[in-house]
Amino acid sequence: MTDEDIESTGDSEAVAEDCDLVRLDVSDHVATVTIDRPDARNALNAQVRDELKTVLDAVEADGDVRVVVLTGSDQAKAFVAGADVTELRDRSTVEQRRVSTSRRVYETVDDLRKPVIARINGHALGGGLELALACDIRIAHERAKLGSPEINLGLIPGGGATQRLPRLVGEGKAMQLVLSGDLVDATEAHDIGLVDEVHADAGFDDAVTNLASSIASKSPLAVEHGKQAVRAASRYDLDHGLEYELELFVDLFDSADKQEGIDAFLEDRDPAWQGE
Repeated sequence: MTDEDIESTGDSEAVAEDCDLVRLDVSDHVATVTIDRPDARNALNAQVRDELKTVLDAVEADGDVRVVVLTGSDQAKAFVAGADVTELRDRSTVEQRRVSTSRRVYETVDDLRKPVIARINGHALGGGLELALACDIRIAHERAKLGSPEINLGLIPGGGATQRLPRLVGEGKAMQLVLSGDLVDATEAHDIGLVDEVHADAGFDDAVTNLASSIASKSPLAVEHGKQAVRAASRYDLDHGLEYELELFVDLFDSADKQEGIDAFLEDRDPAWQGE
């Protein structure tokens, strides 16, 4: 099945049927992508990474999907407990460089045009934290613990934590977490800006669902442009960022959704977005 087929049929779920460790459910324009490897607490091995990239590519091409929720299976009580350390034991520098310079799952998440919400339902450690950092919004269950314990293995993070973490929590706190390997609970993670919301059982899924539904109800084109503009704030200097924001803002004036949104507002009705 090609990207064009997925775009026309909206059937990214058909692609996911061939995956064993990653599940996909699409409902009301929201794609929930679940890492399902409970025996290893959803640890990222080569198969999980490959299947995640396959499913995320299909979701990106699916015209019916407007928002992505990335999570771990609840059975594992973990988002992602880290990388599969057994794969690292006998890997040489040459082998690791080849793996690390190929297309990585972290950048696959980061590069999605559609917004990605991390539903952090349990531990997010090492590569799991880096996967969450690549998402746009992070909502954590109160039982979650987060951290970069690679230092305890004689390593440092290699999936983006040393670059994305300081942009969220500041250089000093990021340095502390990376060099100590200490974990933080969900409450502290929220206090330092590592996650955006924390909820107990009663409100956790409702918070994720409500946010995803709210975003999915907006113009897909405007959401895509808004994501690009906000991302620019941590990647460009202020003058360049302001120029980029203006470019994205003006670009929407030729869109059908801009016209529909204004007409719906003036006519006091709900807009019917076309995504173009």
